Amino acid sequence: MLRHVLSVTVPASLIALLAACGNGEPVAQSIRPALVVQPQPAGELMDSYPGEVRARLEPELAFRIGGKVTKRLVEVGDRVKKDQPLAELDPQDVRLQLEAMRAQVAAAEANLRLVRAERDRYQKLLARQLVSRSQFDNAENLYRSGQARLKQVKAEFDVASNQAGYAVLRASQDGIIARRMVEVGQVVAAGQSVFTLAANGEREVLISLPEQAFERFKVGQQVAVELWSQPDQRFSGRIREMSPSADPQSRTFAARVAFSEGEVPAELGQSARVFIAHNGEVPLAVPLSALSAEKGRPFVWVVTAPDSTLERRPVRIGAYGEKSVPILEGLSPSDWVVAAGVQVLREGQQVRPVDRENRLVELAAKE
Repeated sequence: MLRHVLSVTVPASLIALLAACGNGEPVAQSIRPALVVQPQPAGELMDSYPGEVRARLEPELAFRIGGKVTKRLVEVGDRVKKDQPLAELDPQDVRLQLEAMRAQVAAAEANLRLVRAERDRYQKLLARQLVSRSQFDNAENLYRSGQARLKQVKAEFDVASNQAGYAVLRASQDGIIARRMVEVGQVVAAGQSVFTLAANGEREVLISLPEQAFERFKVGQQVAVELWSQPDQRFSGRIREMSPSADPQSRTFAARVAFSEGEVPAELGQSARVFIAHNGEVPLAVPLSALSAEKGRPFVWVVTAPDSTLERRPVRIGAYGEKSVPILEGLSPSDWVVAAGVQVLREGQQVRPVDRENRLVELAAKE
């Protein structure tokens, strides 16, 4: 009898205890975070080439006159503004030349005043018929010659004045000093490169293409760019420029890759890799950790908008890679796939999608 009573009362007490703890309401489940990624082009079916981030515009800066460098005002890596002084030459020679031309201008002006007065005097005498016409014409010619001489020396003075200003090398535009090829005390010739300026603005990736596969590439070809500082993200780009001749030492062809996206966090000198697809369509790929299988049928977990619930998506896969697996069917580039902890997920579960930096991912609703 006592045993029967206990078997009845104990479950009833447990039910009462649970009801008291929850006040009769079900306990809400917490939404767990889920690391998500978007499918990327399969790297195993693409060629990769190392590169370096460069500025699209890299003018070589040089003095317009020759001379001895007396001052170097910037170093490699310095940010400069347009018209900022970068280096100076010894100005003594150009100043002396400028003074000589100033003296010639003064002499030409004095000569012009003399021949003008002579011409005016002969003109009055001609009116009174006290000199011949040929004498007046001679005075007129001397006056015109004096005018031409003054115009000539003034032009030469302007040239000398400009050359005095050329003794100071200034930045042609805003940018960063990428290379320096001069030291104080060095004598440089006119037009000899002194600095390389990486102008502000667009950034590109400089790569070298092999000679044996050069015919496979063309200007405008779509590529993917990966920065070493951001190995889990690829940026779309295109081949903007290809050198028509090979480097005589490496026997490779230089090519420049422009980013297709507007703002890319690429800094000058950063290392990068450029992925160029083989002929044909390149499938998407996901990390190996994102793939699950049941009864030999592979699938991935896709986070769907707008409530961030999980959908079990069957996929057809290709040959396994070292870190990823190609997805031949079942995914689109805009899908967000769970990349970790897929063994404990279930259909319809609500999650909080985050990226590798633990930032919340905003899912775009499909139209």
